[in-house]
Amino acid sequence: MSEGISHSYSDAQILYVSLTTGEIRKETIPDDLYRNYLGGRGLGVKILYDRLPPSIDPLSPDNLLIFSVGPSTATSVPTAGRFTVVTKSPQTGTVFDSHCGGYFGAQLRRAGYAAIVFEGKSQRPVYLWIHDDLVELRDASEVWGHDTAKATDMLLDLTDSKAQVSCIGPAGENLVRMAAIINDKHRAAGRGGVGAVMGSKHLKAVVVRGTKTVAVADKERLSEVVTRSRRLIKKNAVTNKSLPVYGTAVLVNIINEYGMLPTHNFQEGTFNDAEGVSGEKLLERLSVRTYNCFGCPIGCGRISRVHGKEVGGPEYETIWSFGPECGINDLEWITEANHQCNLLGLDTISVGSTIGCAMELTERGNLDSSLRFGDTTGLIKVIEDIAYRRGLGSDLADGSRRLAEKYGAPELAMHVKGLEIPAYDPRGAQGHALGYATSNRGGCHLRSYLIGPEILANPVLLDRDKTTGKADLVILYQNLSAAMDSMVVCRFTNFAWTPDMYAELLSAGTGLDITGKEFLEIGERIYNLERLFNNREGFTTEDDKLPARFSQPLPEGNSRNRVSHSDELLPEYYRLRGWDENGRPTKATLDRLNLCT
Repeated sequence: MSEGISHSYSDAQILYVSLTTGEIRKETIPDDLYRNYLGGRGLGVKILYDRLPPSIDPLSPDNLLIFSVGPSTATSVPTAGRFTVVTKSPQTGTVFDSHCGGYFGAQLRRAGYAAIVFEGKSQRPVYLWIHDDLVELRDASEVWGHDTAKATDMLLDLTDSKAQVSCIGPAGENLVRMAAIINDKHRAAGRGGVGAVMGSKHLKAVVVRGTKTVAVADKERLSEVVTRSRRLIKKNAVTNKSLPVYGTAVLVNIINEYGMLPTHNFQEGTFNDAEGVSGEKLLERLSVRTYNCFGCPIGCGRISRVHGKEVGGPEYETIWSFGPECGINDLEWITEANHQCNLLGLDTISVGSTIGCAMELTERGNLDSSLRFGDTTGLIKVIEDIAYRRGLGSDLADGSRRLAEKYGAPELAMHVKGLEIPAYDPRGAQGHALGYATSNRGGCHLRSYLIGPEILANPVLLDRDKTTGKADLVILYQNLSAAMDSMVVCRFTNFAWTPDMYAELLSAGTGLDITGKEFLEIGERIYNLERLFNNREGFTTEDDKLPARFSQPLPEGNSRNRVSHSDELLPEYYRLRGWDENGRPTKATLDRLNLCT
């Protein structure tokens, strides 16, 4: 098994797995891909762009599914245990990358791999077993049909108790467009339906046991830079106090106070019982303990006790989607709903938002259902019906855009490019709104998290209502995020670190001589390549739009009478991006970034 052998990232291999033929081959990362795209998101997007023809059905055998880690993974760099899943999304039709914490990524890197590229479709359920140099497809017929917790336990019994499992649940098996991939039983690569792509290939799981030592270029220098980076994390109020104590749910009261907590399917921006579902209340009533992902000094993870059992979470976005979004203030029920989604393998953001959309469709008479804002009756069964595509659940399983279109009110789906918008009403923060509109993967708060400067005063407080300078800032955050996702490290480090710090950590670990400016340019290259992918799939400037609801003023709260001005900012954003008026990168931009089409 080559146990104990030391390897560097430049020696790491890409696994190509044909699920159709069973053939497995290994290739070393080409130097130009390594230098220009790093790993994680960048490497996955580059492979997808080069190897996937246009107009492929995301749920067809022709789609690719890519698991990838980065040059910092499993090193001493803080938070470097994450991994990325890249594919063409069945929910949006865009290029898509979904990210997950826990311990799986570190095991994959320790096994000696930078990425796994799945091609084709197996005739029967299978899982991939990796133990260092040993790589084989195994029958998963007995595991198929089980939830993610049961499947994980079964696979560990079949392989190695020290291995890590990433698997799908019934939602992925039934091709639910909101299906997630779950590891550690409650960490999710959640968004975009990546679990449905896995299910469409009859791939139940990837199980990895990695025992090799990860080598770094300059151990002494990396140790010094890591010490400084940890010191910055400990000095920052968000990463040293708020997240460790309350987890991401600390945001509930904050965002509600600003009048930006979407309520009743984004009809309002304040929830009358935000305190009852807040991070403070979660800590007081349900929290059992915290936990850290691999190599993480922050420790935002929560374990809660509900109905006599210990479960993971819930996170801020989940509390919102099953809480205020649906008019629900029952924290125990929200926690139970989150647990059910983890077992079934579902994205909580999209599921809760789609249920909220269905509630408004019912309220307005477009849909005949029992779904009502504020009422939890039967909702756990509805979530199960989504995973198994039963009854109305089959319509909900395709997400809010398709649901609202089917029932004659497309304007009631709160999405961008088919992906449900998360828990920050864009009318309350102009930069964040533009980030939603221009996100390459659809409605996403993590492409450009301007909640930091516009709401949390990190690194400085900016006027959330002003549009001046926001296009430039959105681009900066988008480029930085793309580079971070390719390194691969947690987004929360962005509260404490600058681009120069990321570059220092990367340089010390890899031996690549990268400055902060070059780090951002790598992110810019990746973002533009994603844009080229979407352009090739037919996406245009018309898709860089927010729902019409956000042009209507919020009725109450501290964001009362505000509207989004993202449409007004698009021309400036395109110009600063080096894109033409149709949102396509110009030849000059492509040449500067060494991108060819």
